[in-house]
Amino acid sequence: MATVSVFDVANYILRKLGTTSAMKLQKLVYYAQAWSLVWDEKPLFREKIKAWANGPVVPQLYQAHKGQFAVKHNDLHGDPDNLAGYQKDTIDAVLNFYGEKTAQWLSDLTHRERPWRDARMGIPEGERGNTEITHAALADYYGNIQKTK
Repeated sequence: MATVSVFDVANYILRKLGTTSAMKLQKLVYYAQAWSLVWDEKPLFREKIKAWANGPVVPQLYQAHKGQFAVKHNDLHGDPDNLAGYQKDTIDAVLNFYGEKTAQWLSDLTHRERPWRDARMGIPEGERGNTEITHAALADYYGNIQKTK
């Protein structure tokens, strides 16, 4: 099965969690992508993740919820039914671990982790940046975390 869109993933998350802050949604799709690369050995969605000042962001998803603090299931186009069973299992596992965390906790965590920090290298704190957080960086970092657990 081909990768799905970030909107399919975001709508699946919103269907499971209900209305969620935009920042938390961004961090959850980031972690879903990261762990899909480790567990499923392939990207979950096709859109790129950028290392913005406030953490990892999928720009297309940001454009869809820009100006909203909270995002509801019906706010985004995308169909959770496009996801295969194993993709839903991956997202469910991510939600089981990260889903109860606050948006700020998730943001702080991404700021401590190497993929975002490395992509932000040379960019002053708080300053805009548009560097991609690559699939290779995500798979390497989170794959190594898994090995130590």
